[in-house]
Amino acid sequence: MTVLARGDDALTRFIRLIEDFHPTRDALAVGGTITEIGQGSCRVVGLREFASIQDVLVERGATTPCAEVLHVSSEAASAALYQADASLKIGTRLLRRGPLSIAPGSGWLGRVVNALGAPIDGRGDLARGPMERAIATSAPPALARRLLSQSVSTGVKTIDLFTPLCVGQRLGIFAGSGVGKSTLLGMLTTANHFNVVVVGLVGERGREVREFIELIPEARRNNMIIVVSTGDESALLRRMAARTAMTVAEHFRDQGDSVLLVLDSVTRFALACREIAIASGEPPVSRGFPPSVFADLPRLLERAGPGPAGAGDITGVFSVLIDGDDHNDPIADAVRGIVDGHVVLDRTVAAQGRYPAINIPMSVSRLAHVALSADRQAFANRLRGLVARFEESRDLRQMGGYQPGVDSELDAAVAIVPPLYATLNQSGADPACPDAFKDVAEALKRQSASVEPSVR
Repeated sequence: MTVLARGDDALTRFIRLIEDFHPTRDALAVGGTITEIGQGSCRVVGLREFASIQDVLVERGATTPCAEVLHVSSEAASAALYQADASLKIGTRLLRRGPLSIAPGSGWLGRVVNALGAPIDGRGDLARGPMERAIATSAPPALARRLLSQSVSTGVKTIDLFTPLCVGQRLGIFAGSGVGKSTLLGMLTTANHFNVVVVGLVGERGREVREFIELIPEARRNNMIIVVSTGDESALLRRMAARTAMTVAEHFRDQGDSVLLVLDSVTRFALACREIAIASGEPPVSRGFPPSVFADLPRLLERAGPGPAGAGDITGVFSVLIDGDDHNDPIADAVRGIVDGHVVLDRTVAAQGRYPAINIPMSVSRLAHVALSADRQAFANRLRGLVARFEESRDLRQMGGYQPGVDSELDAAVAIVPPLYATLNQSGADPACPDAFKDVAEALKRQSASVEPSVR
């Protein structure tokens, strides 16, 4: 429903109401006329009294949006086009439709949709869900959310051991290009705990969309919804894809389902936000990013997490592309401060042939104390310390400076870490591991390694 501002005059209030409720909306809807067309943008006269930021515009008689309002001045409204090659001309009449909304439902399961919520899998129309939901909305109130208390096994040994996940947690996957990020995300979608899996592919290469889908077992796809916006689409659609995926996840959360949301990637969402903000006149301030980008990130990511009483949860896994392997770039730094844990994929680890290429000392879960018992947490911390000692002494050992018996901690690391690495090695084709702690403890016992404390 349209919200009426206090300063609206009677005519404006009346027009906004009939836009919402009158059955012949096109006949009475407020419209404007295009007076300028630029590269991916247009200027519309006649909407300034009624248009708001993020209102969508459609051609008369059409149902698919063609533009979105970015800026409103006293003379006209400026809008960005969803398709740069849209066949709009000077004098084209555009109608205001309010903020974009979708109506997800159970009929969306097993389907692939675009950023607008339209099917792109060639399997016919989508059944509309019970309620329209705006894709740009707010997170649940902080004090209305439940506390996190339940751990979940992802089936990925390294994550379950060193960065354990709780239901409703938000985990960041930080990686450069070509280190197995997409494969790891595909492995995480097979976790058995979740009723519904929503995957958002934002700015993805067109070639890799089909490859990502094929990585997922066919039986699992029946409970999955994939939202796709490829890299050749406009910044509006790339930004919208992330919000659409989140809105779909919120629908199923409100139905009481436990939802896994995988978003690949937050960085491309931020780049789309930057492109839109600069086009609307906002100055870049931090390595080319305008301030609004750093407001858009928590506004999106905070929508995931535990739901209020009576609802389900959204467990979020968000990938972050590291620019030039710099883990302190502005987007990575901002996301790391929002999420509840981060997994770092390292090019050096990948070069050693270890997959997933997770840098164990640099990866942290802020909810490990909730997900693990005290004994298991002590066991994981002990192994983490040995891995750190093993890696920091790599140059010393390669130069022949290591002598057994001189440093007992290093001796333990040299004995334990290589078989640990071998046990943790896992590809996308390998079956999920139901208990990483049990597998690791048994592997180390077979190597006659003594690991304290024991796992219970």
